[in-house]
Amino acid sequence: MSAAKTKAQSIINENGVVVFSKSWCPFCKASKDLLAEFGAKFRAVELDQMGSDDGADIQSALQEITSQRTVPNIFVGQKHIGGNSDLQAKKGELPALLKDAGAL
Repeated sequence: MSAAKTKAQSIINENGVVVFSKSWCPFCKASKDLLAEFGAKFRAVELDQMGSDDGADIQSALQEITSQRTVPNIFVGQKHIGGNSDLQAKKGELPALLKDAGAL
């Protein structure tokens, strides 16, 4: 397993909610805003602000893990949710998912 894949997997495993994001991305902002609106504790990993090639390597590793290359790439309770539209579509069940993930 590549170092980036190991790093991505450990971030996913150690956090109830993770948003792999880019700081300039409006869809990422919408996802983080929705989670904040629910009062969720989450880790945002800004791939564009990581040193050297780490962000690009992690984004490639996430594609291997999830088959999704785009951001945001969201995990709740170590389960892949998808992107912003997937998260927005789960708005109704989000409180229960966040509670189960220990993020509320």
